[in-house]
Order: sequence, then C-alpha cells, then structure tokens
Amino acid sequence: MTAPDPRANPHLVGHAAAEAALAEAMHGGRLHHAWLITGAPGIGKTTLAFRFARRLLAGGAGEGLFLAEDHPVFKRVAAGTHADLLTIGRVWDEKKKRMQGEIVVVTARLIPDFLHLTPAEGGWRVVVVDGAEDLNTNAANAVLKALEEPPPRALLLMVSAAPGRLLPTIRSRCRQLRLSSLTTDEVAGLLDRYRPGSKPAERDRLAAMAEGSPGRALALAEGNGVGLADLVADVLENLPALSVGRAHEVADKVGRDEAAFTTFMGMLRTALAAAVRADARSNEPGLIGAAPLAARVDVWQGLCRLQDETEAFHLDRRQAIVNGLGLLAGIAPRVS
Repeated sequence: MTAPDPRANPHLVGHAAAEAALAEAMHGGRLHHAWLITGAPGIGKTTLAFRFARRLLAGGAGEGLFLAEDHPVFKRVAAGTHADLLTIGRVWDEKKKRMQGEIVVVTARLIPDFLHLTPAEGGWRVVVVDGAEDLNTNAANAVLKALEEPPPRALLLMVSAAPGRLLPTIRSRCRQLRLSSLTTDEVAGLLDRYRPGSKPAERDRLAAMAEGSPGRALALAEGNGVGLADLVADVLENLPALSVGRAHEVADKVGRDEAAFTTFMGMLRTALAAAVRADARSNEPGLIGAAPLAARVDVWQGLCRLQDETEAFHLDRRQAIVNGLGLLAGIAPRVS
C-alpha cells in the first residue's frame, strides 16, 4: 500500500493546531485571501492545503476540515475535476520528456484569470500552488498581480518547503502558517498504515532516518533506504582507505537508479553535516574532523553541486558518485 496523492488523502497527522487555525479563519467570516503554508518536505503541507480547499468548496459547514471520502466534493477534488479548484506546479515538458525545472509564467498566468471567474458552484474559487519556491521570476510576478488585486470569494493557497526563495512582496501579502515536523512515533504510525508488512525494527529505523517527514520515510522504504544507509556508513568508515575500485563498485550499485542516486547523495551530505556537528561538540577530530571547517563546507557544497548538475543535465550518475566519494576522501584523516 502506498500513501494516497495529497489531493485524495483523507488523513492528516501531527498538524492539529494548523488545521484549527484554518478552520477558525474559515468559520470566522474573515478569511484571508492568500495563505503560505511552509515546512520541511514531505510533512503534509500539500495534504493540508487540499484538506482546506475541500472543506471550503463543500460549504465550510461543520467543525474542523475533515470531509468524508464519499462526499461529492472530495471525489471531484481527488479526481482533479472540480470546476472551482486549480492546481499549479511544475508541468511535464513534452519536448524534453521530463518535468520542467521551474514553474513558468505561462502556467502562473492561469491564476489571476481563474480567480476572477465566477464560481461555477456558487461558492469559492481556490488555487493551490504546490512547490511555490519553483516559481521563476516572471511567474512570481504573475502571482503577485493576483495577490495585489484579489477578487471576492477567491483563495490562493501557496505551499512551499523553501519560502525564503519567494519574493518578499509575495510573502508579505500572505498569511503564513508554518508546519512542524512530525514526531518519530507519528512517522512510525504512518509507516504502519501504509506499509503494514514492515518489520518493527526496520520501521523504527526508517522513522528515525526520516527526521519527522513521513514522505521521506515512505520514499526511503520504497527505495531501500536502510540498505543505502548501511552503504553510506560503510563508505564513511573506510574513507581513508577508500580505493578507486571500491568507489566504482559503490557507483555501480547505486548510480543505475535515479531514486537511489538521489537518496545516496542526500545521505552523504547529511552524514557530512552530522560529523561536523559531532566534532564541534566533542572538540576532537572525528570521522572527517581533521580538515578545516572551510574545507568541509566546500565538500558539502561540492556534493550539492554534483547532484544538482547531474540531475538537471542528465549526466552520468555513476561518475558523479565516484567524484563525490573522491571529494570526501580528500578531507578524511589519513591512516598513520
């Protein structure tokens, strides 16, 4: 079993306070025309946005934001066929056969036009912008126009894991709602729901690795996250003596799969950051603590750049892994 798409997910875990704030605003009769829902990736931001949209489109009656799965509005929102709901995000580029790297202006211009239409069902018009940090400059200006001239009974819900990348003028015109990461127990509970056959030890380890993000936990579970974590640990423990042959062996094991590559590179960066923090607390050189801080920062940035360029330009993932391991080996303490 996999988690449902956010627009079709009836469950929301760990965000009762945020849900209550939205419900209070809706029932109070003074609903702000734009909301910016922020927080770490995979914690339920988009799920909350669609939960709010469904309740509003259904008339807003009743406590909270829950709407039964058999409700007609729930079904139409889940199917993407509700006439008064528009979802904006990165779209598929048919020429390049991949998702666009940003939300472009042609897509964003749909927002003001849509919001100014008369509601088809006599209620509200709602736009959900999923991944608002992906708006390019022209697209962001199109959104800003919609925020500056909001029509009545129109609502813009912007979801962002990196709100600092948005224009300050956009942020200032939105009421902001920041979601916190879930507890490890909450993440473990969601893993039980969506992966009921998982062994408790594996489930608990995935929940801890996810750092409060059920989306990340599920992605790790589906992509052999535990196995990749063991591989990262083995590589880092043997960095001083890491041979070119071993680096290529790791690259062959991980680099053939796009999801595994993304997870592995992310784990390397996380491990590097954790090692730096551990060294700072102990004041003793650790796994990679012999190198100056600036050198470790350079390596972290180098790993980020390697992953970004490899994914953006469809470069050789295996070579990127070999290069990344080379960067780490370059700052590892040498065996005497």
